[in-house]
Amino acid sequence: PICLNGHLDIEVNGETKRIGITRIHMEEDAGKLVHSGNTISDSKSSNIDYNRTGVPLLEIVSEQDIRSGAEARAYVEKLRSILQYLEVSDGRMEEGSLRGDCNVSVRLRGTTEFGTRTETKNVNSLTAIQKVVEYEALRQAKLIEAGGKVDQETRTWDDAQGITLGMRKKDEENDYRYFPEPDLVPIVITDEKIEEVRRALPELQDAKIERFVSEYGLSREDATILTVSRKTADFLDATVKAGADPKTVANWMLGDLSKMINESGLTFAESKVSPENLAGMIALIDKGTISGKIAKKVIVSMWESGKDADTIVKEEGLVQITDTGAIEEIVKQVIANNPQPVADFKSGNGKAIGFLVGQVMKESKGRANPGMVNELLKKFLND
Repeated sequence: PICLNGHLDIEVNGETKRIGITRIHMEEDAGKLVHSGNTISDSKSSNIDYNRTGVPLLEIVSEQDIRSGAEARAYVEKLRSILQYLEVSDGRMEEGSLRGDCNVSVRLRGTTEFGTRTETKNVNSLTAIQKVVEYEALRQAKLIEAGGKVDQETRTWDDAQGITLGMRKKDEENDYRYFPEPDLVPIVITDEKIEEVRRALPELQDAKIERFVSEYGLSREDATILTVSRKTADFLDATVKAGADPKTVANWMLGDLSKMINESGLTFAESKVSPENLAGMIALIDKGTISGKIAKKVIVSMWESGKDADTIVKEEGLVQITDTGAIEEIVKQVIANNPQPVADFKSGNGKAIGFLVGQVMKESKGRANPGMVNELLKKFLND
């Protein structure tokens, strides 16, 4: 092992729990069995895929501290985030970049000795990891309560059926018949090298969350979402650095921009709206050049054209109308054309003004300053 006796703090149901890490060692990947049929149980043949054979991998072994499927999921999710932040792995479980082997055992309440464990190999999603732990624990408990015995074996997860299936008897460690590889020389990692690596580490998710909450004033929930990916967090930082208000940036990233990115199957690192362009659009809102409603059109145009907000606003004539006289004319026209909502408002139905505001915005093609529209409507309706 090149690493020993570490730990990882996870949060489940609002409580923090420390999961020990026994060791991290290097291996080479092995072949993969590919079964025909919809499930392993009805498989008529098995083939071996050697594509990944010999590819180096890190195996990270946890202590026996995990007590539920939810904790197992949170542990792997946290681990994946760190590996992604460090750019050790892209963490794409469905592609095999990260996989989980779930060792599960149960014991009678009140006893301290661990029961016989099974190992479910190569689980390739966070959801499946949680399901494997929950299913396997329940399967073993039912088996013991029925008078049976848990066999130490290697199992596999059948996602279609939502069950684990036995593959082969699990050997004890001394049955593997390990022998030294004479061509591998000892690796010496000095304390100086460890410190050099430690100093080069990037800011990890937990630290970013704390900074986004304390410096940017974001809620912990928003900060957590925006730091799941390092690239997403970097996008927010870059937009703020370009002069935009952090909370406003977060709102756009969690709203309209996130929607376009998800629909396109991209990431924030691949966003067609750059941090600088997003900051430029927010600046136009702050200056009153465009309204928030117009900005929703502008950001779509930015995404489609790659142009900056200032250029789009000028080319499409989207500058917000702030001229009192121009807005007054539209307001008077809307009041004249909608006698019933006007009567409703004067009868005490305050919500009716919302309809009238909408009509003014429609007539102005969204360009009228909303604050001025509200003021003028109230002024004329209360006369």
